[in-house]
Amino acid sequence: MKNFNNKVAAITGAGSGIGQQLAVLLAQQGCHLALSDVNEQGLEKTLELLKGNHVRVTTQKVNVANLAEVQAWAKQVEQDHGSVNMIFNNAGVALGSTVEGASYEDLEWIVGINFWGVVYGTKEFLPLIKKTGDGHVINISSLFGLTAQPTQSAYNATKFAVRGFTESLRQELDMQNCGVSALCVHPGGIRTNIANAAKMNDSLLSLGMHPEKSARNFNKLLRCPPEEAARQILDAVQKDRRRLLIGNDAKALDMIQRILPTGYQRVTALASRLGKKGKKSA
Repeated sequence: MKNFNNKVAAITGAGSGIGQQLAVLLAQQGCHLALSDVNEQGLEKTLELLKGNHVRVTTQKVNVANLAEVQAWAKQVEQDHGSVNMIFNNAGVALGSTVEGASYEDLEWIVGINFWGVVYGTKEFLPLIKKTGDGHVINISSLFGLTAQPTQSAYNATKFAVRGFTESLRQELDMQNCGVSALCVHPGGIRTNIANAAKMNDSLLSLGMHPEKSARNFNKLLRCPPEEAARQILDAVQKDRRRLLIGNDAKALDMIQRILPTGYQRVTALASRLGKKGKKSA
């Protein structure tokens, strides 16, 4: 896809963060938009940012973990816009917990949004995108889809799953030579609301970590502006890249994992223990 003019893009999680900035940048390039989010107020804010762009924009409240809602949205998008060239499966949530302390309800919650949401979005929109012969599936994984971290087992599981799902899809599309491609995105610390909206439970105390402090510390690591992440994603789509690492943190962790494919786990655990001791002594 060499340009986005007069194309149609569907974006989940478009009410804030990367999804919102993708909408802004695409509209500036003449791309028509079908936006969804569970937060209708967020969608209204995105619409405000899109004023002045001469593109068609539709919005719909969608819980990506609900197959029926995603199916209805995909049908509505085709009806409203006539065609779809791109799906950005961007919606996501976070959970801070030990494996032992995670409830089955919380695990189902995060898997439903982070993994099944990507699966539903891909499967419902892919046949529509194929009809155009010129399209893209963009799935958002994470730097935690490259390496595992303590307290992030559920998040890691979903983001590793998105990576495997998307890489397999890309190979199938290559074999079909149908004019449709796929990109797996691994953002590092992007300044979005994901940390503020994350669920944190008291099982972190068993590791000497405080849930609220952990959320605040994680927020401090979110340094890359979402508009820069969105710009890099669109550039990667135009260059038909298979994988995109956003931020020096993602690139560094990727390199460490390549050099120490299992040893990085010891390094991470040691760093976490030393960090915990340092805070106590301070």
